[in-house]
Amino acid sequence: MFEYLTAGESHGPRLTAVIKSLPSGLEIEVDKINKELARRQHGYGRGQRMEIESDQVLINSGLRNKKTLASPLSMTIENRDWKNWKKIMEPLQLETEPQKLTNPRPGHADLAGALKYNQKDLRNILERASARETAARTAVGAIAKQFLAEFGIVVASHVIQIGNLKSESWSQLKQSANFDLDSKVEFENYFAQLDQSPLRCANSEQTKAMQKLIDSWQAKGDSVGGVFEIIVRGLPVGLGSHVHWDLKLESKLAAQLMAIQAIKGLEIGAGFEGASQPGSLVHDQIYYQPKTGFYRGSNQAGGIEGGISNGQNLLIKLAMKPIPTLAQALASVDMISKKAVSAAKERSDACAVPAASIVGEAVTAIVLAQLMTAKFGGDSLSEIKRNYQAYLKQLSEF
Repeated sequence: MFEYLTAGESHGPRLTAVIKSLPSGLEIEVDKINKELARRQHGYGRGQRMEIESDQVLINSGLRNKKTLASPLSMTIENRDWKNWKKIMEPLQLETEPQKLTNPRPGHADLAGALKYNQKDLRNILERASARETAARTAVGAIAKQFLAEFGIVVASHVIQIGNLKSESWSQLKQSANFDLDSKVEFENYFAQLDQSPLRCANSEQTKAMQKLIDSWQAKGDSVGGVFEIIVRGLPVGLGSHVHWDLKLESKLAAQLMAIQAIKGLEIGAGFEGASQPGSLVHDQIYYQPKTGFYRGSNQAGGIEGGISNGQNLLIKLAMKPIPTLAQALASVDMISKKAVSAAKERSDACAVPAASIVGEAVTAIVLAQLMTAKFGGDSLSEIKRNYQAYLKQLSEF
């Protein structure tokens, strides 16, 4: 379940997402999907297109009286900018042949895609390679989030680095905060206030510095990358497997998270920092209390051991490279003439790290929903819940 497909071009008439199968009986709130789409569009450094688009989802099939039917659920998101691109992107016959784009952008799919698919016009590559496609994945992830909420699982994120400026990671916050971030209420309060931050960063002073950095780099015609962290609360022990490499939880997550446009690095738990420390400081020591069962004194593993979720918060960091479309265009070569040129310019963001963090939440939610339904089986939400409760009872009796 929760296997899906997206379709559509950046400046085409609409984006489409189809979820192949869902459990029946899952109540879907369309407002919650639209809220996630709005969260994806916000953030300091976004481009002019965000002033045009105001994404709203239309559910076309698979839902009746707000509940899933177990049949394919299809959704569309209209591109409001389509009217300005119809003469260039008309799916059928164009009125006039548009001028071809032949100067590829370094860091984009332009040149590699053109060579692979034998295309002389880069627009035939860049339209689908664009991060605009992530709006469709965000909509799918919003449905996955609503499913996970039925089991008390919450997927959240925050930005911890813009350019070379860093803020506190989740582990650092837990050590320094004057409130209990393990508390469900404090956890939810912390992330709720982040959506009011222009960069989804809790450190207000560092946020101001990050905004100045974005402004200064943008003024030079440059773009800015960064790092965001995904935190998942409420996961049960047992998602993933040690049995085969392709069943490991980190394998499933990495495959889909690294497929988000512009993502170039992934860490789980202590990640690269843990590689420089002795094992005695990296591995989470295990304890036991009769009332609560097994627990660990730390979470360096980031919630995964041996390819399996261990019941702690899932901690994932993702590094996003700077957007490859620059106002100060980089050197390139014309595909036809082979002469030196400047790279093509498309309307773009200066910084999209806060937006990428929302997409990261969505993709993480999709993977976890896929694994939850695979482990606990069933064709309806009520059946999956019965199986889940039986599993929790088994764990409590261990």
